[in-house]
Order: sequence, then C-alpha cells, then structure tokens
Amino acid sequence: MKVSTDACLLGAAADLTGATRLLDIGTGTGLLALMAAQRHPTVEIEAVEIDAAAAAQAAANAAASPWAGRIRVHALSLAEFAATQPAPFSHIICNPPFFRESLRSPDAARSTARHTAADTLSFDALAAFVAGFLQSDGLFTVLLPPLEMQALAAEMATVDLLPATQLVVRHRPGSRVLRHITGFRREVGSTWETGITIREAGNNEDYSTEFKELLAGFYLAL
Repeated sequence: MKVSTDACLLGAAADLTGATRLLDIGTGTGLLALMAAQRHPTVEIEAVEIDAAAAAQAAANAAASPWAGRIRVHALSLAEFAATQPAPFSHIICNPPFFRESLRSPDAARSTARHTAADTLSFDALAAFVAGFLQSDGLFTVLLPPLEMQALAAEMATVDLLPATQLVVRHRPGSRVLRHITGFRREVGSTWETGITIREAGNNEDYSTEFKELLAGFYLAL
C-alpha cells in the first residue's frame, strides 16, 4: 500500500499531548508509528499488523529510522496481541480499512488491507479492545469517512467512549466531507469540531495553507 494523504493527515493531526505509551493498530508500513515517534521525543510505541509482509516492512522502516529504540512491531492480529496482555496505553491510533461494502481488489494484498476491518477487525471488536487497553484518561484517535465514523461512534458509545474532538476533512472549501479524524475519550461534555481543506479553492492545485502548516514536518515538497 502506498503512503496515503489520509494516513499523513491522521499522523500529523492526532493529539499526542501527554503521550507515554502509544499503540498503532494496523500499522501497515509503519507510517503512523514513525510520525508519532518524530513528533513526540519520548513516547514508547507498539505497532500491530496482521499481514506478515507489511509487518516486516514496518519493522525494517522502524529499524532504519532515528527512533528505532522506541518502536516495536508485532506481526499479530489485534486479538492475538490482546492475548499477550499488554500494559494500558495512554494513546491508541488507528487508520482502519473502511471499504466494508465495496468490491474486493484483484490484488490480494491490497484487498486484505482494505477489508481486514470487516473480516477480522469489526468495529465492535475494535471498541472492545480500546475499552480494555486504553488508560482511563487516554485518547483513541481514528480516521474514517463520515458514515463509517457514525457507525464506529455508536459502537464506542456502548463502551462509554465518546467523541471529544473531530477534524472534518474536505478536498476544497465547500466540497463534501471526505473524512473525519475523531478523538474518543471517557466522560466528555461536547465535541470540539474543527476543519481542514487539502487544496485551495477553485482549480488551483496548490495545497491549502493549513494543510502545508500541518504537514510541513513530513512532506518534502511543500
């Protein structure tokens, strides 16, 4: 899987305030784990990936980075990782596959990456894991399209985790909402909502000012 704009936005926008132990669920090639390590100088990071080839790539990428000592990659399903009884996490981050009703790709690896959520990591299983392994004052941050986020939020509510923050992502000003980046916590009052556009208005292909500011530490061509 190629590095996506979605993942970069999630990695740059996730609130890492007070992070001590972070879990990246479905790390793929390790992008979110690496971004968290770059952003936070002391956080210890566990990364879980069910696909063995992707996990091997993530481990190689972590080993080649300046933060190799703070990132550990596990080639396990989330259920298998839970069985190891890890200590609770201050932060959990996830960019789950969300093509739950779409046709499968003819490419087996791409199809697995896109459909693992439906096949082996349902929203109720994800909610149950987060409820069991997130610290009482912890933060779970996830990226999904609006309808899928609504479905996940319903599952999270059953385990008393509610939206505390939501970043609404659009391609251009006034265009339809593409993604929500939502932070879930326990015992929150209201949801603090903000927005970002990826491109400038009109036919301009330039990145928006806010996108450039957010991704400046990660994109080389801004």
